[in-house]
Amino acid sequence: MAQEHELVLVIDFGGHDNQLIARRIRELQVFSEVVPYNTSAAEIKAKDPLGLIFSGYPASTGADNALQVDPQVFDLGLPVLENGSDLQLYTTQGMDKLKEFLFQTCGCKGEWTVSSFIDEQVAMIRQQVGERQVLCALSGGVDSSVAAVLVHKAIGDQLTCVFVNHGFMRKGEPEQIKAIFQDKFQIKLVFVDARERFMEKIRGVSEPETKRKIIGNEFIRVFEDEAAKLGKIDFLVQGTVYPDVVESGGTSAKTTIKSHHNVGGLPEDMKFQLIEPLRMLFKDEVRAVGRELGLPEEIVGRQPFPGPGLAIRIIGEITEEKLEILREADAIILEEIRQAGLYQSIWQSFAILPSVRTVG
Repeated sequence: MAQEHELVLVIDFGGHDNQLIARRIRELQVFSEVVPYNTSAAEIKAKDPLGLIFSGYPASTGADNALQVDPQVFDLGLPVLENGSDLQLYTTQGMDKLKEFLFQTCGCKGEWTVSSFIDEQVAMIRQQVGERQVLCALSGGVDSSVAAVLVHKAIGDQLTCVFVNHGFMRKGEPEQIKAIFQDKFQIKLVFVDARERFMEKIRGVSEPETKRKIIGNEFIRVFEDEAAKLGKIDFLVQGTVYPDVVESGGTSAKTTIKSHHNVGGLPEDMKFQLIEPLRMLFKDEVRAVGRELGLPEEIVGRQPFPGPGLAIRIIGEITEEKLEILREADAIILEEIRQAGLYQSIWQSFAILPSVRTVG
Protein backbone atom coordinates (compact mmCIF):
# COMPACT_ATOMS: atom_id res chain seq x y z
CA MET A 1 0.00 0.00 0.00
CA ALA A 2 1.53 3.31 -1.08
CA GLN A 3 1.78 6.20 1.33
CA GLU A 4 -0.71 8.91 0.48
CA HIS A 5 0.80 12.27 1.33
CA GLU A 6 2.62 15.14 -0.30
CA LEU A 7 6.37 14.59 -0.31
CA VAL A 8 9.41 16.83 -0.75
CA LEU A 9 12.80 15.09 -0.78
CA VAL A 10 15.93 16.47 0.85
CA ILE A 11 18.92 15.25 -1.19
CA ASP A 12 21.89 14.88 1.17
CA PHE A 13 25.25 16.01 -0.21
CA GLY A 14 26.78 16.00 3.25
CA GLY A 15 24.95 19.07 4.50
CA HIS A 16 25.10 19.47 8.26
CA ASP A 17 21.47 20.51 8.48
CA ASN A 18 19.66 17.99 6.27
CA GLN A 19 17.57 16.73 9.21
CA LEU A 20 16.73 20.29 10.23
CA ILE A 21 15.49 21.08 6.72
CA ALA A 22 13.29 17.97 6.75
CA ARG A 23 11.92 18.88 10.19
CA ARG A 24 11.07 22.43 9.13
CA ILE A 25 9.25 21.12 6.05
CA ARG A 26 7.20 18.76 8.22
CA GLU A 27 6.37 21.62 10.61
CA LEU A 28 4.68 23.20 7.59
CA GLN A 29 2.60 20.00 7.28
CA VAL A 30 4.36 18.67 4.20
CA PHE A 31 6.06 15.30 4.58
CA SER A 32 9.80 15.26 3.89
CA GLU A 33 12.40 12.53 3.63
CA VAL A 34 16.21 12.63 3.49
CA VAL A 35 17.84 10.51 0.78
CA PRO A 36 21.52 10.17 -0.26
CA TYR A 37 22.92 12.23 -3.13
CA ASN A 38 23.45 9.07 -5.22
CA THR A 39 19.78 8.02 -5.17
CA SER A 40 18.88 7.21 -8.76
CA ALA A 41 16.38 9.18 -10.80
CA ALA A 42 14.22 6.06 -11.04
CA GLU A 43 14.12 5.70 -7.24
CA ILE A 44 13.24 9.37 -6.83
CA LYS A 45 10.50 9.14 -9.44
CA ALA A 46 9.04 6.09 -7.67
CA LYS A 47 8.65 8.13 -4.48
CA ASP A 48 6.59 10.69 -6.46
CA PRO A 49 7.88 13.86 -4.77
CA LEU A 50 6.61 17.34 -5.53
CA GLY A 51 10.05 18.90 -5.23
CA LEU A 52 13.71 18.42 -4.31
CA ILE A 53 15.98 20.33 -1.93
CA PHE A 54 19.75 19.79 -2.06
CA SER A 55 21.43 19.89 1.36
CA GLY A 56 25.12 20.68 1.11
CA TYR A 57 27.17 21.70 -1.87
CA PRO A 58 27.40 19.34 -4.87
CA ALA A 59 30.96 19.35 -6.17
CA SER A 60 31.74 20.67 -9.64
CA THR A 61 31.25 18.18 -12.45
CA GLY A 62 34.97 18.21 -13.20
CA ALA A 63 36.08 17.07 -9.76
CA ASP A 64 37.41 13.53 -9.50
CA ASN A 65 35.66 12.92 -6.19
CA ALA A 66 32.52 14.92 -6.94
CA LEU A 67 29.31 14.06 -5.10
CA GLN A 68 27.14 14.15 -8.19
CA VAL A 69 23.43 13.61 -8.45
CA ASP A 70 22.15 11.30 -11.18
CA PRO A 71 21.93 13.68 -14.20
CA GLN A 72 18.56 12.21 -15.13
CA VAL A 73 17.12 13.71 -11.93
CA PHE A 74 16.96 17.05 -13.74
CA ASP A 75 14.88 15.45 -16.49
CA LEU A 76 12.07 14.55 -14.07
CA GLY A 77 10.54 18.02 -14.33
CA LEU A 78 10.61 18.57 -10.55
CA PRO A 79 11.26 21.94 -8.89
CA VAL A 80 14.74 21.99 -7.34
CA LEU A 81 16.09 24.21 -4.59
CA GLU A 82 19.79 23.72 -5.18
CA ASN A 83 21.17 24.66 -1.78
CA GLY A 84 18.77 24.32 1.10
CA SER A 85 21.66 24.97 3.50
CA ASP A 86 21.44 28.67 2.55
CA LEU A 87 17.88 29.00 3.86
CA GLN A 88 18.95 30.06 7.38
CA LEU A 89 16.01 28.17 8.94
CA TYR A 90 16.32 29.82 12.40
CA THR A 91 15.30 33.07 10.84
CA THR A 92 11.89 34.36 9.60
CA GLN A 93 13.32 35.17 6.18
CA GLY A 94 14.58 31.61 5.72
CA MET A 95 11.19 30.12 6.65
CA ASP A 96 9.47 32.52 4.25
CA LYS A 97 11.71 31.28 1.43
CA LEU A 98 10.95 27.68 2.36
CA LYS A 99 7.21 28.38 2.39
CA GLU A 100 7.47 30.03 -1.03
CA PHE A 101 9.27 26.99 -2.45
CA LEU A 102 6.83 24.49 -0.94
CA PHE A 103 3.51 26.20 -1.54
CA GLN A 104 4.12 28.35 -4.61
CA THR A 105 6.86 26.59 -6.55
CA CYS A 106 5.99 22.97 -5.68
CA GLY A 107 2.24 23.49 -5.23
CA CYS A 108 2.02 21.74 -1.86
CA LYS A 109 -1.17 22.10 0.18
CA GLY A 110 0.18 21.23 3.63
CA GLU A 111 -2.15 18.40 4.61
CA TRP A 112 0.20 16.10 6.52
CA THR A 113 -0.87 15.89 10.20
CA VAL A 114 -0.43 13.56 13.16
CA SER A 115 -3.99 12.28 12.72
CA SER A 116 -3.48 11.59 9.03
CA PHE A 117 -0.21 9.78 9.83
CA ILE A 118 -1.96 7.54 12.37
CA ASP A 119 -4.78 6.71 9.95
CA GLU A 120 -2.27 5.95 7.19
CA GLN A 121 -0.16 3.69 9.39
CA VAL A 122 -3.17 1.83 10.79
CA ALA A 123 -4.30 1.03 7.25
CA MET A 124 -0.80 -0.04 6.18
CA ILE A 125 -0.28 -2.25 9.24
CA ARG A 126 -3.64 -3.98 8.76
CA GLN A 127 -2.81 -4.69 5.13
CA GLN A 128 0.69 -5.93 5.94
CA VAL A 129 -0.36 -8.18 8.81
CA GLY A 130 -3.69 -9.54 7.66
CA GLU A 131 -4.81 -12.20 10.16
CA ARG A 132 -1.31 -13.10 11.33
CA GLN A 133 0.23 -12.59 14.75
CA VAL A 134 2.64 -9.85 15.79
CA LEU A 135 5.25 -9.58 18.55
CA CYS A 136 6.32 -6.18 19.87
CA ALA A 137 9.67 -5.44 21.46
CA LEU A 138 8.48 -3.21 24.30
CA SER A 139 11.19 -1.39 26.23
CA GLY A 140 8.96 1.19 27.90
CA GLY A 141 10.71 4.10 26.21
CA VAL A 142 8.86 6.65 24.10
CA ASP A 143 9.52 4.98 20.76
CA SER A 144 8.57 1.38 21.52
CA SER A 145 5.62 2.51 23.64
CA VAL A 146 4.11 4.64 20.87
CA ALA A 147 4.80 1.90 18.32
CA ALA A 148 3.05 -0.67 20.54
CA VAL A 149 -0.08 1.41 21.07
CA LEU A 150 -0.24 2.34 17.38
CA VAL A 151 0.02 -1.28 16.25
CA HIS A 152 -2.51 -2.32 18.93
CA LYS A 153 -4.92 0.29 17.52
CA ALA A 154 -4.53 -1.36 14.13
CA ILE A 155 -4.76 -5.08 15.00
CA GLY A 156 -5.87 -5.38 18.64
CA ASP A 157 -5.24 -8.79 20.24
CA GLN A 158 -3.21 -10.00 17.26
CA LEU A 159 -0.42 -8.12 19.02
CA THR A 160 1.54 -9.54 21.94
CA CYS A 161 4.02 -7.23 23.65
CA VAL A 162 7.10 -8.73 25.24
CA PHE A 163 9.02 -6.79 27.84
CA VAL A 164 12.51 -8.13 28.49
CA ASN A 165 14.07 -7.22 31.78
CA HIS A 166 17.68 -7.42 30.65
CA GLY A 167 18.89 -6.04 33.95
CA PHE A 168 19.95 -2.67 32.51
CA MET A 169 16.74 -0.72 33.27
CA ARG A 170 16.37 2.29 35.54
CA LYS A 171 14.97 1.94 39.03
CA GLY A 172 11.26 1.02 39.14
CA GLU A 173 10.78 0.93 35.36
CA PRO A 174 9.69 -2.71 34.98
CA GLU A 175 6.85 -2.20 37.46
CA GLN A 176 5.75 1.03 35.76
CA ILE A 177 5.61 -0.62 32.34
CA LYS A 178 3.38 -3.39 33.63
CA ALA A 179 0.95 -0.93 35.21
CA ILE A 180 0.60 1.20 32.07
CA PHE A 181 0.43 -1.36 29.27
CA GLN A 182 -1.17 -4.36 30.94
CA ASP A 183 -3.53 -2.59 33.32
CA LYS A 184 -4.33 0.70 31.55
CA PHE A 185 -4.25 -0.28 27.86
CA GLN A 186 -5.20 -3.95 28.27
CA ILE A 187 -2.46 -5.02 25.86
CA LYS A 188 -1.33 -8.65 25.97
CA LEU A 189 1.98 -8.46 27.79
CA VAL A 190 4.64 -11.09 28.48
CA PHE A 191 7.35 -10.35 31.05
CA VAL A 192 10.70 -12.06 30.56
CA ASP A 193 13.35 -12.04 33.26
CA ALA A 194 16.52 -12.41 31.20
CA ARG A 195 18.98 -10.68 33.51
CA GLU A 196 21.30 -13.64 33.91
CA ARG A 197 21.19 -14.45 30.20
CA PHE A 198 22.31 -10.95 29.20
CA MET A 199 25.00 -10.76 31.86
CA GLU A 200 26.54 -13.97 30.60
CA LYS A 201 26.72 -12.52 27.07
CA ILE A 202 28.11 -9.14 28.11
CA ARG A 203 30.47 -10.23 30.89
CA GLY A 204 34.04 -9.07 30.32
CA VAL A 205 33.12 -6.86 27.33
CA SER A 206 34.36 -3.27 27.53
CA GLU A 207 34.13 -1.84 23.98
CA PRO A 208 30.87 0.21 23.67
CA GLU A 209 29.98 -0.67 20.06
CA THR A 210 30.49 -4.36 20.84
CA LYS A 211 28.15 -4.01 23.81
CA ARG A 212 25.47 -2.50 21.58
CA LYS A 213 25.69 -5.25 19.01
CA ILE A 214 25.72 -8.06 21.59
CA ILE A 215 22.65 -6.66 23.33
CA GLY A 216 20.80 -6.06 20.04
CA ASN A 217 21.51 -9.61 18.88
CA GLU A 218 20.48 -11.12 22.21
CA PHE A 219 17.22 -9.13 22.17
CA ILE A 220 16.24 -10.80 18.92
CA ARG A 221 17.17 -14.23 20.24
CA VAL A 222 15.02 -13.69 23.32
CA PHE A 223 12.07 -12.67 21.19
CA GLU A 224 12.54 -15.70 18.97
CA ASP A 225 12.41 -17.91 22.05
CA GLU A 226 9.23 -16.19 23.26
CA ALA A 227 7.67 -16.40 19.82
CA ALA A 228 8.26 -20.15 19.81
CA LYS A 229 6.26 -20.40 23.04
CA LEU A 230 3.41 -18.30 21.63
CA GLY A 231 2.94 -20.22 18.40
CA LYS A 232 3.49 -18.99 14.86
CA ILE A 233 4.39 -15.29 14.85
CA ASP A 234 5.57 -13.63 11.67
CA PHE A 235 6.17 -10.00 12.58
CA LEU A 236 8.28 -8.04 15.04
CA VAL A 237 7.39 -4.43 15.92
CA GLN A 238 10.27 -2.08 16.66
CA GLY A 239 10.28 1.56 17.72
CA THR A 240 12.90 2.58 15.18
CA VAL A 241 12.77 6.34 14.53
CA TYR A 242 14.26 8.47 11.76
CA PRO A 243 17.39 9.68 13.62
CA ASP A 244 18.24 6.00 14.31
CA VAL A 245 18.22 5.34 10.58
CA VAL A 246 20.17 8.48 9.65
CA GLU A 247 22.82 8.05 12.36
CA SER A 248 23.32 4.42 11.39
CA GLY A 249 24.13 5.48 7.82
CA GLY A 250 20.77 4.49 6.36
CA THR A 251 20.06 7.70 4.43
CA SER A 252 23.14 9.87 4.58
CA ALA A 253 26.01 10.77 2.32
CA LYS A 254 28.15 10.68 5.45
CA THR A 255 29.62 7.73 7.30
CA THR A 256 27.92 6.03 10.22
CA ILE A 257 27.76 8.17 13.36
CA LYS A 258 26.91 5.21 15.58
CA SER A 259 24.99 1.99 15.16
CA HIS A 260 21.70 1.55 16.97
CA HIS A 261 20.76 -1.82 18.46
CA ASN A 262 17.53 -1.79 16.44
CA VAL A 263 19.23 -0.83 13.16
CA GLY A 264 22.87 -1.88 12.96
CA GLY A 265 22.80 -4.73 15.47
CA LEU A 266 20.11 -6.98 14.00
CA PRO A 267 21.21 -10.50 13.06
CA GLU A 268 21.08 -11.35 9.36
CA ASP A 269 19.25 -14.63 10.00
CA MET A 270 16.41 -12.99 11.95
CA LYS A 271 13.18 -14.99 11.59
CA PHE A 272 10.75 -12.08 11.77
CA GLN A 273 9.53 -9.54 9.26
CA LEU A 274 9.80 -6.05 10.72
CA ILE A 275 7.01 -3.57 11.36
CA GLU A 276 8.49 -0.13 12.03
CA PRO A 277 5.60 2.37 11.97
CA LEU A 278 7.70 5.25 13.35
CA ARG A 279 10.72 4.75 11.09
CA MET A 280 10.19 8.05 9.27
CA LEU A 281 9.39 10.22 12.31
CA PHE A 282 11.56 12.55 14.35
CA LYS A 283 11.34 12.33 18.14
CA ASP A 284 9.01 15.30 18.62
CA GLU A 285 6.67 13.80 16.03
CA VAL A 286 6.69 10.46 17.86
CA ARG A 287 5.68 12.26 21.07
CA ALA A 288 2.85 14.03 19.23
CA VAL A 289 1.58 10.69 17.90
CA GLY A 290 1.73 9.23 21.42
CA ARG A 291 -0.34 12.07 22.86
CA GLU A 292 -2.86 11.69 20.05
CA LEU A 293 -3.14 7.98 20.92
CA GLY A 294 -3.76 8.75 24.60
CA LEU A 295 -0.47 7.67 26.14
CA PRO A 296 0.23 9.35 29.52
CA GLU A 297 2.73 12.19 29.71
CA GLU A 298 5.01 10.09 31.93
CA ILE A 299 5.66 7.99 28.82
CA VAL A 300 5.54 10.48 25.93
CA GLY A 301 7.43 13.13 27.88
CA ARG A 302 10.14 10.73 29.01
CA GLN A 303 13.71 11.71 28.30
CA PRO A 304 15.58 9.54 25.76
CA PHE A 305 17.02 6.31 27.11
CA PRO A 306 19.12 3.94 24.99
CA GLY A 307 17.86 0.45 24.23
CA PRO A 308 20.97 -1.14 25.79
CA GLY A 309 20.15 0.89 28.89
CA LEU A 310 22.64 1.33 31.70
CA ALA A 311 24.99 -1.12 29.99
CA ILE A 312 26.41 1.65 27.79
CA ARG A 313 26.47 4.16 30.65
CA ILE A 314 29.03 2.06 32.44
CA ILE A 315 32.49 2.65 31.04
CA GLY A 316 34.33 -0.63 30.76
CA GLU A 317 33.27 -4.04 31.99
CA ILE A 318 29.77 -4.46 33.47
CA THR A 319 29.14 -6.11 36.83
CA GLU A 320 26.04 -6.46 39.00
CA GLU A 321 27.62 -4.18 41.61
CA LYS A 322 28.30 -1.44 39.06
CA LEU A 323 24.74 -1.69 37.73
CA GLU A 324 23.26 -1.28 41.21
CA ILE A 325 25.46 1.73 41.97
CA LEU A 326 24.56 3.40 38.68
CA ARG A 327 20.84 2.59 39.05
CA GLU A 328 20.68 4.31 42.44
CA ALA A 329 22.73 7.30 41.26
CA ASP A 330 20.52 7.68 38.18
CA ALA A 331 17.37 7.63 40.35
CA ILE A 332 18.76 10.36 42.60
CA ILE A 333 19.65 12.60 39.66
CA LEU A 334 16.21 12.25 38.06
CA GLU A 335 14.46 12.88 41.38
CA GLU A 336 16.40 16.10 41.95
CA ILE A 337 15.75 17.32 38.41
CA ARG A 338 12.01 16.66 38.70
CA GLN A 339 11.82 18.42 42.08
CA ALA A 340 13.55 21.43 40.53
CA GLY A 341 10.94 21.50 37.74
CA LEU A 342 13.58 20.99 35.06
CA TYR A 343 12.75 17.55 33.70
CA GLN A 344 10.86 18.74 30.61
CA SER A 345 13.26 21.57 29.81
CA ILE A 346 16.36 19.33 29.84
CA TRP A 347 16.71 17.11 26.77
CA GLN A 348 18.56 14.33 28.55
CA SER A 349 20.00 13.84 32.02
CA PHE A 350 21.70 10.77 33.42
CA ALA A 351 24.53 9.35 35.47
CA ILE A 352 27.60 7.65 34.06
CA LEU A 353 29.82 5.25 35.98
CA PRO A 354 33.37 5.76 34.66
CA SER A 355 34.87 2.73 36.45
CA VAL A 356 37.99 4.74 37.25
CA ARG A 357 39.71 4.24 40.59
CA THR A 358 41.60 7.20 42.08
CA VAL A 359 43.28 8.03 45.35
CA GLY A 360 44.02 11.30 47.11
